[in-house]
Amino acid sequence: MVKIAPSILSADFSQLGKDIELIERFGADFVHIDVMDGMFVPNISLGIPVIKSIRKMTKLPFDVHLMIEKPDRYIEDFVDAGADIITVHYEADRHIDRTINYIKSFGKKAAIAINPGTPVCVIEELIGEIDMVLIMTVNPGFGGQKYINYCSNKIKNVKQLADKYNPNLLIEVDGGINDNIIKNVVDCGANVVVAGSAVFKNGDVEQNINRLREALI
Repeated sequence: MVKIAPSILSADFSQLGKDIELIERFGADFVHIDVMDGMFVPNISLGIPVIKSIRKMTKLPFDVHLMIEKPDRYIEDFVDAGADIITVHYEADRHIDRTINYIKSFGKKAAIAINPGTPVCVIEELIGEIDMVLIMTVNPGFGGQKYINYCSNKIKNVKQLADKYNPNLLIEVDGGINDNIIKNVVDCGANVVVAGSAVFKNGDVEQNINRLREALI
């Protein structure tokens, strides 16, 4: 079963709690939360106080994607805020093995994200140690971008490594996903799909999630 993780970066921030309740009601599997520091990516987004405030709104797992420099400094804070899965970027952490083990020491799922220009081979030795790989299919920082086609090969490469080292690995894709793209990324090996604009556009969350599910049939 493919998991759908709506990115609340595309939600209506004036009614964020309501939008989170809607995605739970209409069949989302995770709440994807993008955290940006204005340094690792050219944007600033949700922080720890917001995550704490919305934790009580849903029982869905919080899939927290840290697009920040030196993420190890804040792992415990995000754990305390309610994160269930914590994703750190390979490109943002010099000691990523240590950070992965630090996340796991709190009983949380640990994930590594790689940018479009980062080859899959750099995380091969870590595939057996992590719970999820997040393949960025756009350059991180802003929603509403177009899917980068060569990332399909990267998804296939991660799937091959997962089959070899970690069959239970979650393979997540994030960026430009809509009902025209979702079948392709799942056929390539993805089993968790982040969708922002495709879920929240026009304010019709139910129809939009249904459309994504139907595209997989």
